[in-house]
Amino acid sequence: MLRIKWAALVCTVVLVALLFSPMAGAPSVAAQDDGKWCSDVKIIFFPGGPEGGVFAINVYNGAVQAAADLGADVEYVWSDWLSEKMISQFKSAIARNPDGIAIMGHPGDDAYTESIDRAVAKGIIVTSQNTELSKNQAKYSAQGFGYVGASNYSAGLNLGTAVLNRANLKPGDRAMVWGLLNEPSRGLRTKGAIEAMEKGGVKVDYIEISPTVNSDASQGIAIFTSYVVSHKDVKAIILDHGALTATAPNYMKSARKNPGDIFIAGFDLSPSTAKGIKEGYINAVLDQQPFLQGYLPILQIYLTKRYGFSGLHVDTGAAIIDKSNIDLIAPLAEKGIR
Repeated sequence: MLRIKWAALVCTVVLVALLFSPMAGAPSVAAQDDGKWCSDVKIIFFPGGPEGGVFAINVYNGAVQAAADLGADVEYVWSDWLSEKMISQFKSAIARNPDGIAIMGHPGDDAYTESIDRAVAKGIIVTSQNTELSKNQAKYSAQGFGYVGASNYSAGLNLGTAVLNRANLKPGDRAMVWGLLNEPSRGLRTKGAIEAMEKGGVKVDYIEISPTVNSDASQGIAIFTSYVVSHKDVKAIILDHGALTATAPNYMKSARKNPGDIFIAGFDLSPSTAKGIKEGYINAVLDQQPFLQGYLPILQIYLTKRYGFSGLHVDTGAAIIDKSNIDLIAPLAEKGIR
């Protein structure tokens, strides 16, 4: 199991919390030198995808590390990246009356609002990761509703701009985006990527990611190959999903394409993605540091529960990973950290 020494970070946060807490009788730092200052807090955490899946495993690793460092009692709920499943599981989580619930925001503000209202009314701290729920965050920030993750629209815009420049795309060139426009909040990343390239005059073809493409590898290969064969002039493809990005080398090989024949860009690191970058099949990846999307929501819930802190908004970054820096990052990807 992943174990990283986060003692300096945790001790700093604990010290600040204790110094500024107005609560009478708060325990001293010395009294908590075992680091298990969150042992009395029950949390239900949503890593998002299938158990052990690309990206979701990094989020899970971060949450597991936080639980180990802080002593929290954490239950993990896997959702296969399905919005309806997330909503149903969230309702079940509320019924179990934990101290806090950390949810993935994919279903969007409107889909979550009624359940979030009910949870907060019961005294449950709710916070989110990966996909913003800006309306609910604004409403319940004082009750600890925060966000840890990239700004989806900005992330898409950043990657789309990077592709435009690095692939030397010119007005009239063709590109394809395989994304999630149908998801209200999560789809903002796809929207940003498309708009960045269209602003440069690029013709963008769009394909919606099917809910079953991640569990059926042959389906993804068929979609990719069919598109590439029928659009021989395509110069760049953006895959707006970590699992699809990780599978990109297989897609390219199945379509009989060599590294560099099409500029491939996507999101999130994994060992497979790192290998694909080194081999040249994947040319650029935006890393949103999912480990932090696991670690920090656990910390957020306890800080609110114990000290009344309001919700924190943490942008986990928009670094572009390519051949120039993959050697530094790849070992962390192997460990499920980046």
